[in-house]
Amino acid sequence: MAERENTMPDLLDLHEFDEEALKKESDELLEMRFLTKENAVFARTGGGFVSLKYDGKEYDRVGIYLTFPLTMPEEFISVREADEKAKEIGIIEKLSGLEKDQQEMIREQIKLRYFMPSITKVLDVKDEYGYAYWNVVTTFGACRFTTQMSGDAVIHLSDSRLLVTDIDGNRYEIPDFYRLSVMERKKLDLFI
Repeated sequence: MAERENTMPDLLDLHEFDEEALKKESDELLEMRFLTKENAVFARTGGGFVSLKYDGKEYDRVGIYLTFPLTMPEEFISVREADEKAKEIGIIEKLSGLEKDQQEMIREQIKLRYFMPSITKVLDVKDEYGYAYWNVVTTFGACRFTTQMSGDAVIHLSDSRLLVTDIDGNRYEIPDFYRLSVMERKKLDLFI
């Protein structure tokens, strides 16, 4: 019987391993870069987003994220590229270190990203085909949204505080489950 020839090319031949590029990328990820009024300029874009000029580069749009602890929303703010990888560009150590107009732009972006209305009244929650259809009143008015029945749609933040995340990633808070009426709590039985 003739020996079969190995026709599978070596995987390393198909995808050359560039150790130097990997090391450079790792070093960039580990480097802590602070954005200050001396080295960074934030500006509002025509579409209402925020752009950044930093280190000789221009970013047409950046994402603004809070780091831990979240109880200090004006310190250690992460500025990231606006694509799906969200690679960090740098950190704003203290928001007060930026120009006043830039501070306001950053605050606006934080409010948009972390917008979380509180649910004050549960009018109805219907379960159909693996989804829950919510009809509620929030601190920003009446609202309808959809969550998945499985997974992490409703998370207990404490014994009485709940976080509800809809299928679009929007978050809603029920600050105190026990302040809802008995009928409202009964509508939420599927999640508790």
